[in-house]
Parts: sequence; structure tokens; C-alpha cells
Amino acid sequence: MRKSYTGTIAGILGLLAFGCAEKPPLVSADSIYFNGNVITLDSTESVAEAIAIKKGKILAVGRSTVVIQMSDENTRKIDLQGKSIVPGFVDAHSHLSGVAIQAVTANLLPPPDGPGHNIASLQQALRDFMATSETVKEHGVVIGFNYDDAQLEEGRHPNRHDLDVVSTDIPIMITHQSGHLGVYNSKALDMFGITADSDDPPGGVIVRESGGLEPSGVLEETAHFAVIYKMIPSSMVAENWAVAEMQYLSNGFTTIQDGKTDEVTLALMSKYAADSGFLADVIAYADVAAMNDYSLLNGPLHSHDYANNFRIGGVKLTFDGSPQGKTAWFTQPYFVPPLGQDSGYSGYPAFTDAEALKWYSLAYENNWQMLTHANGDAAIDQLIDIASQASVAFPKDDRRTVLIHGQFLRIDQIDEIQRLGIFPALYPMHTFYWGDWHRDSVAGPERAKNISPTGWMLDRDIKFSIHSDAPVTFPDSMRILDSAVNRTTRSGMVLGRDQKLRPVDALKAMTIWPAYQHFEELKKGSLEVGKLADMVILDQNPLTIEHAKIVDIRVLETIKEGISVYIAQ
Repeated sequence: MRKSYTGTIAGILGLLAFGCAEKPPLVSADSIYFNGNVITLDSTESVAEAIAIKKGKILAVGRSTVVIQMSDENTRKIDLQGKSIVPGFVDAHSHLSGVAIQAVTANLLPPPDGPGHNIASLQQALRDFMATSETVKEHGVVIGFNYDDAQLEEGRHPNRHDLDVVSTDIPIMITHQSGHLGVYNSKALDMFGITADSDDPPGGVIVRESGGLEPSGVLEETAHFAVIYKMIPSSMVAENWAVAEMQYLSNGFTTIQDGKTDEVTLALMSKYAADSGFLADVIAYADVAAMNDYSLLNGPLHSHDYANNFRIGGVKLTFDGSPQGKTAWFTQPYFVPPLGQDSGYSGYPAFTDAEALKWYSLAYENNWQMLTHANGDAAIDQLIDIASQASVAFPKDDRRTVLIHGQFLRIDQIDEIQRLGIFPALYPMHTFYWGDWHRDSVAGPERAKNISPTGWMLDRDIKFSIHSDAPVTFPDSMRILDSAVNRTTRSGMVLGRDQKLRPVDALKAMTIWPAYQHFEELKKGSLEVGKLADMVILDQNPLTIEHAKIVDIRVLETIKEGISVYIAQ
């Protein structure tokens, strides 16, 4: 049942989680933040004035006049001057290693995040990148990130000929904003031996030129995944983790996920952590279907506890593709089929049922937490069926299997995921970035209005999380919050009014609920005594600001276990 936020803040301010007395305390805080709005996101949704920190943990929360007494001459006292503190954001799903790659590639995003509004602008961005990039000089490849055919004036994907205009001497690859497709120039296709005689791999498509078998340059799903990492040297990732991590820290994330980490990157990431490289907590989920060596999954890093701010949380599978890229697997046809497909086209699965069950059985037998990407309702049907079978074969009370994205989750499927204990990690940022596209081209008005159905979850008291899926979109915390509260598309229409969230519930879906998703709710996700002092200072109060202005709230400071790890300039 949804609660109504009545603003009973005044009555809550006098409550303290620690039981501060009016007399001087026996324990003094290392730091005290006072004279602000401390949005605890505890079970009562209390808002306090001050918070005290001791040895990286929360010592007290309550009225400024009381908490300030927990100080001595060594206590740092920070006057918030009416600013707001929320718990550190917990990244429910993204790809830290992908953001590291994005940091040293050509930005092809459409406005407002980049220049990519037509094919000519993509070509110019690639030329400019080639002229200035040390990566191109060092590695001899050109990589562009996140073009979006839904926003290109031509209304189509670029092809190899478009990229050959930029260069036929250097291999070029550009990724679709979904991450599930890529376009390769002729040099890159030749390098990988992709010709008219090449067969489509299981779960993927080599798109052909109209009227023939010659590759157009567009590779979908497994056809793309089979070669993209051969284009990207692993050193490009390791060299740029600090840059990528700062994108998250500057948006208030104190826990970061790397979903579907490949075997080489997993080893490099663990070494980087051992060298004390990470400032935030980083949790990786291994690409189980692509692994040849399970030693890391059976080692000490696969734990609920962090070592040097790093741990392996489990494994991930991908059951289908991208709705905006029109590779997600539906039970009903696409509203407008992609070029070259007939009116009955409804996407396709990544795995057969037998293959999917093999991986689920492996994970469940070993008690590895499983994350599964499933966007289309047919893929979610497959997830429900496979998880049901694996649960019978390998029973366990609290697996917290995660449905990643669940864009086109049907209302009749919700009882099933609740029965199976599947945690929904939803993606309402699509309402802004692709809401118009989903309505007009992908699924039609009726199906599109209920993408990422957060309202349905709330009505059934189901915990859920919301995420950015960076680098698909930037890890922009206020855009995540705005999309869940307002569900406004690029054109300004509201997509799915019944799925809107109160700001307090959207904040929970970015803090305490994804902490639960990661088995960390007892130490993170809310500002309560004894929990880690992971906090974010905002310039405005997200509970009281006009909803349309949430997207403009600024992150002023990010604090990890009492230590400032980002301060806005």
C-alpha cells in the first residue's frame, strides 16, 4: 500500500536514534553535521537536523542542539546552512568498467549528453577524436560510444560505409547506446573475418545489406559481444578506473556495481583494489556464461564482505537484448519492426531454455547470487520458468535473485517474481531517454506507458531498485530520481502516470532497497546509528523541492565512511 507523505517533519525532529541526553556524552564524535535536513530513510521516514560520525560510522541522529553536545575540541563541526543530507546512493546496476572505457572514447551520445543528432555529427566527432586521442595513437583503434538511432535525423543505424568515410585504414567500432549493438567499418569487419559467408551466431545477428548477404556493419547481441572486447585492449579499462569512479562519486554513489564483468577485467579489478585504488565500495558480478576459470568465484573475494573496498557479489546472465535497439524478446510483435524484419518480428532470446537452466543450476548449486538481464516480457517469462525449475532442484530461503531492467514486465508476472523472491532492479530512466521511441516505435502507447512499473511494485509492497545502467546513460543520480518521480519524456509528456513515485520512495529505491538487493541493508542505505557513514550533501531538499526541479539538484559533497571523497568545485 502506498503511503502519503504528510510532511510531519516537525514532530520527528525531536526523535534521536542514539538516545542523546541533554548532558555531555561520554563519547565524542569525529564530525558533526548540523543545521540541515538529514533525510534518514529509516522505517519511519524521519527527517532530523544533525548527524554525528565516529570512526566511519553513524554515532547519533537528531536535533542540532542535542547532537552538537557530542563534541569536544577535536570534533569537526559542519554547519549545513539548510542543505540536505541523504544516504550514499547504492548503484543498483551499471558497468564501472564500461564507464572506464567510455572515458577514453569518442562521445556519440545524442543531445543533451553529446553531439550525435545525425550521421554527419557522428562522423565529425570521430574525426575530432582521432585527431586528439592518445588512445588512437597508442592502440591503433577508434572507438565511439553510444550513438542512438532513435535520435538520429536519418532514423536509421549508421553502417560500415558511413564509418569508411571517416577511415578505411584504421578499424572503427561504435556502440549503440543500449550497449547491445555495434557498427564496424570495413577494416574492422575484415580484421575479424566477418563476410557474406559468415553465419549468424546463436543469440545474435550479423545485419546484411538490403538485397544481399554482405554485412552492413551492424552486429547485434552475441555477434557484437564476440568481437567488441577484441577491439578494446584490457589496459584501457585498468588505466581509467579512477576517472570512471569519479563520475559515480560526483553523483553521490558510495557503492558501485560492475555488472557482467569478464574474466580478465575481474582479475585486473581485484588487483587494483588490492593496491587500494577504490574510494567507493565496488561490487562485481561475473559474466558466468563467458568464464573459463571459476577460481575467483570460489575464492575469498566472492563474499558479502569487502576487501579493500571490493568484493565479488555473484554472477550475471543476459536473457535478451535492448528494447530501444529492437532486440529485446517480446511475446507480441514490435509496434514498428526494424528494417529488414516482417510485421511479426518480436525479438529473440540469448539462450535456449536448456542453456539458461544449465547456468542457473550452476549458480544455485553453488549459492551464487544471480543477476539476469531481461527486458522483454518473453525473456521475463523465461526467467520465471528457469528460476522456478532451479529453485526446486536447489532450494534455498534467501537467494535474492535479481531481475535486471524488467522494462516490459507484465502485471501478471509480478506475483510470480514475488513468489520466487526475485528482486526487481528497474530502469525508469527510459521514460526520459526513450519514452517517446517506446510509445511510437517499439511497443505502442499501451505497453509503453507501463515500462519499468515501479508503481505496481509499490502497490504490492515489493522492494525494488532503480538504476542508470551506465555507460548506457550517465550515472546521473538526479536524472535517475527525476525519471522515477516525474516519468517525463524528451517531448515533455508523462509516460505512465500511475507508475510515478513519491520522492521519498524513489530515494529508497536508490539507497536502502538496493542495499537490500546486495545483502547490505544492515550496514548501508539509511542514516541510522551503527551504519556506515556513507552520505551525500545536496544543495536542495528532494522531499520538498518542486518535482520538476529535482533534476537540477546538485551534489555538493560525497562522504564515504565519514571521509569526503568528492567536493563540488
